[in-house]
Amino acid sequence: MLGRTVGYKKMMRIVYFIFLIVLPVVAQSRSETAPAKVPLYEQQCHPSVDPQKPQYTVGYGSLMEDASRRRTAPNTGEALPVLVTGFERSFNARGSEIGFSTTYLGVTVVPDASMVAAVYRVFNAEDIIATDAREEQYCRVGVQSGKMQMLDGSSVQEHGQYWIYVNKPEAVMPATERFPLVQSYVDIFLTGCQQLGRRANVFQGDLMRECILTTKGWSQHWVNDRIFPRRPFFHQPNAGAIDRVLQQNVTEFKHIKIE
Repeated sequence: MLGRTVGYKKMMRIVYFIFLIVLPVVAQSRSETAPAKVPLYEQQCHPSVDPQKPQYTVGYGSLMEDASRRRTAPNTGEALPVLVTGFERSFNARGSEIGFSTTYLGVTVVPDASMVAAVYRVFNAEDIIATDAREEQYCRVGVQSGKMQMLDGSSVQEHGQYWIYVNKPEAVMPATERFPLVQSYVDIFLTGCQQLGRRANVFQGDLMRECILTTKGWSQHWVNDRIFPRRPFFHQPNAGAIDRVLQQNVTEFKHIKIE
């Protein structure tokens, strides 16, 4: 039974790979003589990948943190800090309506906005497929290389294809009492910022601060769901550094409640 399950999963990944790369190309080549076979919504939400170009993902939330990212996309390069313009990050992505959930980070297109994020190379199309599935409430859209500035002194690879996951319009909602910010997710986000700071020789406190200041939607609907919240360092070694930066830069942090 296990062998059949693994084989089925592998077959489905192959089918989705064909859908992701091959079908959009075929549809485009036949567009002058026949209607596109790929639904327009899917073309917009998961556009075709050019296999001739290096692939990159811009992560701005949990994808910034190494362990979180690699659970989904293990075949990726080192994440590096980048300043991205044209997108605004905010706590505005509502979780599942079933059971207890939270409000996650999302981005919307705002021409004059900017944010500190992570950019990393994706070496395997399967990892793009897996990330699409993980970010099912978002659409993968392209980012122009001219909209990015590396913060570690390196240069943006202009010939690459860059992707970011943007909120679907109907999914843009602020935090509420039922869907609050949760500290465990904030910890993943800011730990990712801390890791980027260490890797790029940028003072980690400064980079965490920039991540915070380029994030909207901080809310008084915020709960501390850490394990042992009064002794968080036992399970979250970055708790002290994270809380100090939050207390200095986010007024809503003083309203956080222990769940």
